[in-house]
Amino acid sequence: MPTLHQPTAWDDPATRRAWTQLLICTVLGQLLWPAAWVGLLAWYVIMSTKWTLWLFFVPMAYTFYRTFLQGAYWKGAFRSRRILREYPWQVHETPESGIGNLPGVRNGCAWLRFPHPTEPNQPVTMVMHSHVRAVWWGGRLGKRAKPERRAQVREIWCAGDPRLAAVIAVPGPRHLYVISQRPGYAEATSHDARGAEAQPL
Repeated sequence: MPTLHQPTAWDDPATRRAWTQLLICTVLGQLLWPAAWVGLLAWYVIMSTKWTLWLFFVPMAYTFYRTFLQGAYWKGAFRSRRILREYPWQVHETPESGIGNLPGVRNGCAWLRFPHPTEPNQPVTMVMHSHVRAVWWGGRLGKRAKPERRAQVREIWCAGDPRLAAVIAVPGPRHLYVISQRPGYAEATSHDARGAEAQPL
């Protein structure tokens, strides 16, 4: 499990650029999704005829949902920065992964297994519970994904502690994603889990 050269992932200029792009997308989403919802609502009111309702319902519902979801994007962006400032990138070649088919994992949730920080032979399972920015990953981690898509996640960079939370990315880094641990998925001992909780994330 090689580590990239910088002391922390944040010391890598490419990582800072990737995070800046992540923040820009978050800001644009905060501006554009509410504007799209208000615009569709205004358009519907102006064109207020019953037969047009079905034309507006789906896009209005989706833009409202994305507006409501923006808080999770902000939280994920700044949590990822905290983790990237604390941990270095570690490179994992073809980590075990899949979608569902694990005890306690909902169907449709992608998961990855990383080595335990203190017991490398004992894997720690991390599940993508949040679908925020998970669509790209979910389309490539499943066994049914096309070979060319699976090849895009053959090498995964990970910064963090898999017993708690980590940022994963593909080389570049690109497609930053904060993956958080939940009780029951980490195969860590209670002693190691308590020690991990003391580390800042």
